[in-house]
Amino acid sequence: MDQSKFNKITGLNFKYLKNDSLAAIVAFLVALPLCLGIALASGTPLFSGIISGVVGGILVSMLSGSQLAVSGPAAGLAVIVLNAIEDIGFFEGFLVTVVLAGFIQLAMGFLKAGTIGNFFPSSVIKGMLAAIGILLIRKQIPYALGYNTDYLGRLDFWQTNEENIFSILNSLLVEINLTALIITIASMVLLIGWSYLKNNTIKSIPAPLLVVLVGVGLNQLFVVLGNGMALSQDHLVTIPILGADAEFSELLTFPDWSVISNPQVYTIAVTIAIVASLETLLSVEAVDKLDPQKRRTPLNRELKAQGMGNIVAGLIGGLPMTAVIVRGSVNINAGAKTKLSALVHGVLLLLSVLVFPQIINMIPYASLAAILLVTGYKLANISIFRQVYRAGKGQFIPFIVTIVAIVFTDLLIGIIIGLVVGILNILLNNMRNTYSFNKKDYLEGDPVRLMLSEEVTFLNKGIMIKTLDTLPADSTVIIDASNSTYIDYDVLEAITTFKNEGAKYKNIKVELVGIEKFYEKYN
Repeated sequence: MDQSKFNKITGLNFKYLKNDSLAAIVAFLVALPLCLGIALASGTPLFSGIISGVVGGILVSMLSGSQLAVSGPAAGLAVIVLNAIEDIGFFEGFLVTVVLAGFIQLAMGFLKAGTIGNFFPSSVIKGMLAAIGILLIRKQIPYALGYNTDYLGRLDFWQTNEENIFSILNSLLVEINLTALIITIASMVLLIGWSYLKNNTIKSIPAPLLVVLVGVGLNQLFVVLGNGMALSQDHLVTIPILGADAEFSELLTFPDWSVISNPQVYTIAVTIAIVASLETLLSVEAVDKLDPQKRRTPLNRELKAQGMGNIVAGLIGGLPMTAVIVRGSVNINAGAKTKLSALVHGVLLLLSVLVFPQIINMIPYASLAAILLVTGYKLANISIFRQVYRAGKGQFIPFIVTIVAIVFTDLLIGIIIGLVVGILNILLNNMRNTYSFNKKDYLEGDPVRLMLSEEVTFLNKGIMIKTLDTLPADSTVIIDASNSTYIDYDVLEAITTFKNEGAKYKNIKVELVGIEKFYEKYN
């Protein structure tokens, strides 16, 4: 079989093998601690996060039509998973809901429900990306400063205790780990400086990979010097070591189907399927916007791929997964060109447990924090705010509201709030655009010509009534529907009422142009 036929069958392209392989390493280094941290926050075995990362990386990337998206366990589902396990009572029972959610997603894909992602305004998608950038920066601060006792929840704005984000940040500044700070600063300087290099040969080496090597090297230097500055293991990546911590068979967990008669199982499965699908669709659309080649992901195919991924993950003990914008953006920034990068990243996640866990456990969290800090800045760059602001209030208001809502609540709620604001903004604009009236060409005493918009809905009724009621007595008004393709019955009724009653009372002459066809439609 020649290379082109193989590429067509598998969907893989080895043309950019170097770029994709190096990007895969960076994506893997970022995904590994995220998989572990999300599993911890979900109240599940740590290896369940790795399983989802492996399945998402290998199986989903093969089935997906996206070239740059990376799938795995999602932080947005952590609370749902934690509560679901509490409701069902045990992890094995929860795995049944993951399998069922996968089948629901598969059905959604065949029913072509993926198009729902097309109904989200661009301003909301851009707001989501910027908010994720802010969250990335915020959540990496403990790692950058060497204070990382709680991976996911510590920097949420609203705390269950009496602290808030500002008091917590103040405590972090007091508890800075000097070695972690040195590694973070060195990594940031390397990452930023690398982009200014002129030599393309040297620049082809991904800076994030060098950052990890520098971090490991600095910490090992402190270990050799024995000066007490070496980082302890809680500041380093930690994954299970086969033979020492566990056997491979002990890492897999299988669903307990005895819960299949529990109604809660189906409620949870539907919830996971809807939330995971929505987050996936928004994430792949955001990744498509970041793709330098501007390729479009087939959304229904993506739902099918995610469904198969969740079915397999649930059957062997994995967390529910989605396409994850953080990993996708890291993948793109590291130079990925095709889906081969996501696949190799999945293989590396598997090998990290089977072959070289000791090496992975030498990587400082501070090195990974530096990579994510730069990624976060690229997503929430001030130039993006300027660009959306220049596009006008209609774009800027939903953009800002989405950012604030996500930062102060969570990803799903924030997106919904942003979408609602975007829809309200569209409705308000629609209400204002009932008609056009050229004041510059109008001379006092001339007829007032109201050119109706192309589509006039019931939302325009209020502004139409208000306009007609404020027309001066003894005047002439021409209501011109020549350019209109649709006029709602309520608006026609308002115009008729004015012509037959209000206009006569104020001695206003009303002329209707091109509106007869709409009267005929309703009679």
